[in-house]
Amino acid sequence: MAERKIINKYFPPNFDPSKITRRKRSSGEKDVQRLQTVRLMTPFSMKCTSCGEYIYKGKKFNARKENTGEKYLGISILRFHIRCTRCAAEITFKTDPKNSDYVSERGAVRNFEPWRDPENKEETEEERLDRLEKEDEENAMAELEAKVVDAKRQMEMDDTVDELRTRNALNEHVDPESVLDKTRREQEDELQKQEQEDAELIRKAFADHRKKLAESANSNQVSKPIDSFNAKANPLDLLRKRKDARSSLGIVVKKSKVV
Repeated sequence: MAERKIINKYFPPNFDPSKITRRKRSSGEKDVQRLQTVRLMTPFSMKCTSCGEYIYKGKKFNARKENTGEKYLGISILRFHIRCTRCAAEITFKTDPKNSDYVSERGAVRNFEPWRDPENKEETEEERLDRLEKEDEENAMAELEAKVVDAKRQMEMDDTVDELRTRNALNEHVDPESVLDKTRREQEDELQKQEQEDAELIRKAFADHRKKLAESANSNQVSKPIDSFNAKANPLDLLRKRKDARSSLGIVVKKSKVV
């Protein structure tokens, strides 16, 4: 059982460990870094460039973690190595502390995500600081404008309150009887003025009517009414004048037949 599991190894009597040749590292070769194996989920959906396999976001892998030695504001940037589930091609991606995200490095391409802004990806530190300063200035101006509007509204409200207080104070010192008398006098003056206007209109209407009658009488050459006669005149003369007036107006009097 022990020989089968190779727990104990056989060393011959003439074994000399000093004669074992060891491989020497060249001057340009770096030390091989031992990578730590970690369990992670893919932070974004990607497509393998070797076989075209799609790897969805959140798929679990046994990845190897590597410290790249790069830093951003004191935060170390890490690299993770995974293998494609279809062709076993190596895929690497790094952390991106600047944008709080991950960046695909080799072996796969990140799928298109419309909510990501490509302009911010190429933004430098100076541009980012300028943009933040500009936003702060705009926010300060907006706050100042809001304060000015609030102050103006408050002044208008104070003026309205003062006006109402002044009006209430005047109303407190006013005598109701004097107000009623003033109102009554105003109403009487208004009625008198209306009556004068009505009388003027009536007088004017009667004058126009008399003028029209006079013009019509002159045009038709109608004599004065017969009713305005002298009481001492002769009745026969009056009857004759009446007949002449009827004949001039074209009035024919029919004689009644006596049965």
